[in-house]
Amino acid sequence: MPPQQETPAKSVVIPFEPDTSPALLGRLGLHEVPERWRTVDRSAHAPHLMAVPGGEGAEWVAAALVTARPHTAYLKIVDAVGDVTAAVEAVVAHARGQGLAQVKWEGWTASPETAAAHGFAPLCPPLAQSEGPAGPDAGFVHWLHDGPLTEPPYYGQTTHFTCGAVTALVAQAHAGTLPREELDRRAELTMWRDATNFPACEPIGLGVAVHRAWPSSPVTVHLDVDRPVLLDHYPEKEQEWRALLQHASRAEAGRTGVPIDSRHLSPAAIRSAIGRGEHVLLLVSLAAMQGFDVPHWVLCHGVVPGAVVIEDPWANSVAGDTWVDAHLLPVPDRSLDTMSTLSADRFRGAVAIGRPRQRGASSPGPADA
Repeated sequence: MPPQQETPAKSVVIPFEPDTSPALLGRLGLHEVPERWRTVDRSAHAPHLMAVPGGEGAEWVAAALVTARPHTAYLKIVDAVGDVTAAVEAVVAHARGQGLAQVKWEGWTASPETAAAHGFAPLCPPLAQSEGPAGPDAGFVHWLHDGPLTEPPYYGQTTHFTCGAVTALVAQAHAGTLPREELDRRAELTMWRDATNFPACEPIGLGVAVHRAWPSSPVTVHLDVDRPVLLDHYPEKEQEWRALLQHASRAEAGRTGVPIDSRHLSPAAIRSAIGRGEHVLLLVSLAAMQGFDVPHWVLCHGVVPGAVVIEDPWANSVAGDTWVDAHLLPVPDRSLDTMSTLSADRFRGAVAIGRPRQRGASSPGPADA
């Protein structure tokens, strides 16, 4: 049997192995292991069983399959079997013991009534999901801290290259500037077409496109280099014309009054911006959370103790990652700072979107570094 680790709820944590763990779950008697536990390779997200022994510890009375993206501040219950109350309480106690921000629960088998009875609130269903097998129809969240946190709509990018456009649209929908019913694929592709550097959205082009779409919303681009970015993987001829487009975006930013701040936007500065009612589109690498170093845009929109809450418009379905993981995702400050350094180009980029200006109001200055 794999090594066991004691948790605060007197349960045990056992690494989940698709070939051997179902046999261990035979201790639960008639409770059948869902087939989805075995058909997805969840190894990148540290899958483990949270098992609850009976009175003498000889038999299990409950178990939950638990995963989480690396370098984040949550746990996700895929399913709980046996004594569901005991399993969920064990997971929540384990998350508290680790100082995490939340526990999520995928709604494959959990009903809203069952989730609510265990202190979980329903997540708003996604407006769209990224490519790949669909996630559950429902999801639930249990925050391990006090204080309100408003929930933006979740929209999964419908292409491999529209993450920047989606984060901008979700930010404006969360701010009330864009009606949620207008957050759809037409809006996604239209925003991408206006912001793209073919096919990626680089920071200045994205910031300029946001300003064009919503001129009353103050926009500040944060980019700590003065050269074209996200081009190193292209052949030289391909780099040349994309660089010209980026120079054109920088010139347009100057003409239209979109400031470009060369200072590093630290987690403290992101927290300050969110505290002022701003949204931060942050360019990160997926190396830490997903295992491959690909530039990707996420939306920073909330803060909790020790973590910034983001919306990730992409979920890695082949690893068992779903919209429930990507929605209201807490990332520790230090992890987010590491992710925001693009390893190939060694630069940091972001776009801060402020609250819409009232007529006659002056433009705010850049965010504090």
